[in-house]
Formats: sequence, structure tokens, C-alpha cells
Amino acid sequence: MKTTLPKILRSVASLFAAILLFSGVARAQKVGFIASDEIRKYFPEAKQADQRLKSIVEEWKRELQAIDENISILKDDINKNRLVWDDDERRDKEGQLRELEKRRRTYAKEKFSPGGEYDKVVKTLMEKIEEKIYAATQEVAAEEGYDLVLDKSVQPLPYTNYKYDLTVKVLRKLGVDTEELEKELREKIEKDPRNKRRKSRYAPSRRRRSRRRKRPSASSTPSGTENPIENKTEEPPKPPKEIKRESVIHK
Repeated sequence: MKTTLPKILRSVASLFAAILLFSGVARAQKVGFIASDEIRKYFPEAKQADQRLKSIVEEWKRELQAIDENISILKDDINKNRLVWDDDERRDKEGQLRELEKRRRTYAKEKFSPGGEYDKVVKTLMEKIEEKIYAATQEVAAEEGYDLVLDKSVQPLPYTNYKYDLTVKVLRKLGVDTEELEKELREKIEKDPRNKRRKSRYAPSRRRRSRRRKRPSASSTPSGTENPIENKTEEPPKPPKEIKRESVIHK
């Protein structure tokens, strides 16, 4: 715990530092993410390396199990014959038990302790594969114009829009058949509420025509056609009615 806690604190501190660093320019950046666990799951070379690692670990576990069985048998033998054996026989058996327990602790430490044989085998088997995944991620990011790519498997993200998930594209770059994975990704993108277009409650209304009619200008009136507005203003006054004219004459 003493060795791992500082590492955890450093990783948390680096995460917050990265957030503060990119918070000012986050809007100007295009950020994507991958799930490296999923890439290793479907990448054939990673699957082969994982199977190789499992077989090695199973062999180590079988060795530890055999030592545990010998320890258990020797303990039962000591408990049963403690009163029958003399002091020399009892000390001899107890010495054998201590040696077996010491051998088990040493073997487990050599294989599974930090920096032990397990870590060395993982590095040997996975180093080249990790380099290929890293290179493919860089190529996809450059082609798609991404400025920052996070690994969801290393650092859990509270929310991710699958529209920016590059995992399938990285797998395709590594030569993996991604037809089914692409379908699953499309479904995830469509199910995300942020990717659904908001539909209006009402149908789009037609533009209302203005009640005020534009007065036709003289330039817009075709040649040979009288402008009704001009005619109205230039129309001479009407003569008096004939009835009134006749009444004046008779008088």
C-alpha cells in the first residue's frame, strides 16, 4: 500500500493538471477516446499473447498448488504423530514444514510481486502489441483531425458521446473485421439523446402575406400600359351633371 498510494496520488494530480491545462482551450480542440481493453479483446495478436500469458500463469499456479498440498500433508502428519515421534523426528518434520512454507513464499514473490517475472513476461509479450495499438491510434487521430485522444480503459470517464469513439476505427486500422462492431457503435450513437435532433411540436407555418400592397412604380409598369396611380392623379375634374346644367338654362 505504501508503494501504490503515491502512484495513485500522482496519477490523480496529473489528471487534474491536464484538466486545468486544457480547460481554457477545450472548445477549440477536437477530443476523442478509445477503449484499449476492447482493442486488445478483438486484436488477434493481443488475443494470442493473452492466451500465452494465461498458460504461463496457470503453470505457476499449479506449482504453488503442489507446494500447498505438500504443506497440508506434512502438517497433518506432524499433528498425528507428534506424540509418537521422538524429539529428533519431530524437529526434522517441523524443519521440512518451514522449508516448504519458505519455498512457497519465495516462489510466489518471484512470480507475482511487483517487478517480478509476471510483469517481465507481460512486457515481453505485450510491448510490441501496445506499440502497434499506439501507432494505429495516432494515425486515426491525424486522419480524423483529433487534437487529444483519451483511453477510457485507463481513466474512467463520467460521460462519453460515442460519436467521438475511435475504438472501431483503430481496430479497422489494425486489420480487424469491424462490420458488427460498427453496427453496435451506430446503435449507441443513435440512442444518445444528445445526438437526436429535436423535432418541433408544430409544423412549420407558411409566411403570411403582407396585407399592404406595394404600389407599382412607373419603372415596373410595362410599356404601353397606363399606370392607374398616375391616371388617378392626372384625371381632370368631372363636369357638372346635365340635369343641373339644363335647370340653369331654363331659368
